[in-house]
Amino acid sequence: MTQFVSRQPFTATITGSPRIGPRRELKRATEGYWAGRTSRLDLESVAAGLRHDTWSGLAAAGLDSVPINTFSYYDQMLDTSALLGALPARVGAISDELDRYFAAARGNDDVAPLEMTKWFDTNYHYLVPEIGPSTRFSLHPDKVLSELKEAQQQGISARPVIIGPVTFLLLSKAVDGAGPPIERLQELMPIYSELLSLLADGGAQWVQFDEPALVTDISPDAPALAEAVYKTLGAVANRPAIHVATYFGDPGAALAGLARTPVEAIGVDLVYGPDTAVAAVPELAGKTLVAGIVDGRNIWRTDLQAALSKLATLLGPAGTVAVSTSCSTLHVPYSLEPETDLDDNLRSWLAFGAEKVREVVVLARALREGRDAVADEIEASNAAVASRKKDPRLHNDQVRARIQSIVAAGVQRGDPARRRASQEARLELPALPTTTIGSYPQTSAIRIARAALRNGEIDQAEYERRMKQEIADVIALQEQLGIDVLVHGEPERND
Repeated sequence: MTQFVSRQPFTATITGSPRIGPRRELKRATEGYWAGRTSRLDLESVAAGLRHDTWSGLAAAGLDSVPINTFSYYDQMLDTSALLGALPARVGAISDELDRYFAAARGNDDVAPLEMTKWFDTNYHYLVPEIGPSTRFSLHPDKVLSELKEAQQQGISARPVIIGPVTFLLLSKAVDGAGPPIERLQELMPIYSELLSLLADGGAQWVQFDEPALVTDISPDAPALAEAVYKTLGAVANRPAIHVATYFGDPGAALAGLARTPVEAIGVDLVYGPDTAVAAVPELAGKTLVAGIVDGRNIWRTDLQAALSKLATLLGPAGTVAVSTSCSTLHVPYSLEPETDLDDNLRSWLAFGAEKVREVVVLARALREGRDAVADEIEASNAAVASRKKDPRLHNDQVRARIQSIVAAGVQRGDPARRRASQEARLELPALPTTTIGSYPQTSAIRIARAALRNGEIDQAEYERRMKQEIADVIALQEQLGIDVLVHGEPERND
């Protein structure tokens, strides 16, 4: 007989949170550890402090379910590799667990690191797990169980967040002649099932499995695979309630598939996916729909009135509605509070991480208590929306006139085949040209130049001269390496 720990439904949450620290504390601590300037104890102390402050801040803001296990020394896919015993064999000889983890991330004199690539269409990157014939999955839950215990000691209503098995394998890389990693899905079912039981024994009321791969076309079989996976996990005895989070787009057929499983909650991105899909899935009537209505990927304030209207349309099709961000707030700055040089209008249009959490709480309260309960907040939101619509900085009549003249002239891009021929003649690129992502490391010379400019030791002209020299250096390097499409290295970016 299936048994569950006692759990309360939640109404306001976020999908995940940043971990670098509001003043980049984790970045400095990890770089210090790698350089031998910071002890292991100091690094762990910084990490613990960031977790404590993040969780307490989210709870104080009014979230009734706080995501944990979103902290990472590097990234969540690498953490999942460690959780599942799937770190590459070449780092296996490193006895220290943390150093083994960092070797997989960064490499060392003896081993190559894992590859890095974009996390979907964001500017965040992740390390690509390697799954080979010798990969043997095994559970290593110390990190997530330790964070759960930490949060409970703070009195936090904690919801562990873990990359789901479908997304983990679809984003992994086959090595050493192995077949597609997704073929190993059934091997992960006992691992995830055991993890669910351990989390329940640890007192977790909810667990969140992130499955953003379900909004992509990476695999046409993904919806059916997800349905089978969560039917299996939903049948686990002694488990927490399960929230499957999809984000970055429309889950399509996967939404109905997940709704047919025993999971208690399903997260949908209503910013980058259509809310109309919800009405087409009658099985959602028995679920909690975690509505990702506050954009977790950009820095603009939510139109609360429009968001509330959209949420109201979900109250019928879904069993219950909880309010959330569309995705993790990992992708936005921590807070507007340090931004003291903004004019009032511009400031009113913005919402960083802390402000987005408050928007989630306001919308959840409006659903529970009615619009009048948050009338002041909606009035402020409406004023900001109106201000942004008429501000001349965002509405340049000269630009609009030029665009209209182009449209009126009937200008078109022309025949694609002719454009392609012209491009080939001008660029003379091979069939498969090589390039790089675009940003090169920030060198000591760049950092010294920035500091000198801030301190008044050099002027803007000298700073720009030094940046142009950095650009010349990285272009020369690319030419030496035989790169076809060159990038300028982004030396002036602010990190």
